[in-house]
Amino acid sequence: MAICRLRSSLSLSKCNSSSSFPFSHQSFIHRTFSSSNLPSHLQNVGFIGLGNMGSRMANNLIKAGFKVTVNDLNSHVLDKFSHMGVATKKTPFEVSEASDVVITMLPSSAHVNDVYTGPNGLLHGGKLLRPWLFIDSSTIDPQTSRNISSTISNYILKEKKGDFEKPFVLDAPVSGGVIAAEAGTLTFMVGGSEEAFFSAKPLFFSMGKGAIYCGGPGNGSAAKICNNLALAVSMLGVSEALALGQSLGVAASTLSKIFNCSSARCWSSDTYNPVPGVMEGVPSSRDYNGGFASKLMAKDLNLAAESAKRVGCKHPLTSQAQKIYTELCQEGHEGKDFSCVFRHYYTGMDEHVDQ
Repeated sequence: MAICRLRSSLSLSKCNSSSSFPFSHQSFIHRTFSSSNLPSHLQNVGFIGLGNMGSRMANNLIKAGFKVTVNDLNSHVLDKFSHMGVATKKTPFEVSEASDVVITMLPSSAHVNDVYTGPNGLLHGGKLLRPWLFIDSSTIDPQTSRNISSTISNYILKEKKGDFEKPFVLDAPVSGGVIAAEAGTLTFMVGGSEEAFFSAKPLFFSMGKGAIYCGGPGNGSAAKICNNLALAVSMLGVSEALALGQSLGVAASTLSKIFNCSSARCWSSDTYNPVPGVMEGVPSSRDYNGGFASKLMAKDLNLAAESAKRVGCKHPLTSQAQKIYTELCQEGHEGKDFSCVFRHYYTGMDEHVDQ
């Protein structure tokens, strides 16, 4: 009965202009789904890319009852999943052959291209595919996402899956970082077939709390780089203002309280404050370890700048943020969380604790 109600709600949701899931709390799916009552075309899920984000996303799929098969270049990570009783494969192609849906979470466009079209890649076996759906949650340039979608449109399924007679790909990057990946509260920005998007919602809401349909192929990737551009600029603005405030004699904790009840309030001030000692449980409270690495922010700003140039859009703040994060990485802080820009760019101090 529960799965019938869920399918009915999905159908109603498709007719509704809203792209939010009818059951907003992800634990509903965790309680309802098991390997015995999942739709047959969603039961077997391959996951490739088990880094800080991917490993946690895969874990949440396992908890939700999906039969997961994994692959990663890191043999130690594969061993950990194997010891948990999860099937592991040596190549992406082997994952493809064992899966109805394949999810990828990879560092760059080059990695995505290699996993899909390289030797022993997902598409290695000719024009016949077992998976009806590929979901790429990597943060890459929109053109690469569109190219992969175009390539997969030339393939056919070995057999019909549910209502689908041909394979689809969704670009579905995420927002929320490692903390949200762990908690299963990510937000997915999704481009591609709207029909495939609605059918994939049980997957998205086993790993996250939100899934927003952004339009055709590549639009999810475009939305993500725009989101990260805004995030980088806001982090720089908050860091610069807090550094100035401290220099003028106002404690960062006091100034943050002011920001957070006034017009300067943003995620970088009220949820991810960059000043050590102001908030607990964020990277600035643990020497900027964990979180979202500065090198990844620099990469995303490069993607934003390249995309802006391609479409002829002015991007002065993108260029400045790109320059700052590139310098930060060149100075040896590429592995630190991107909020370390407060310490290493604005204060130039090895240690800076709020007073």
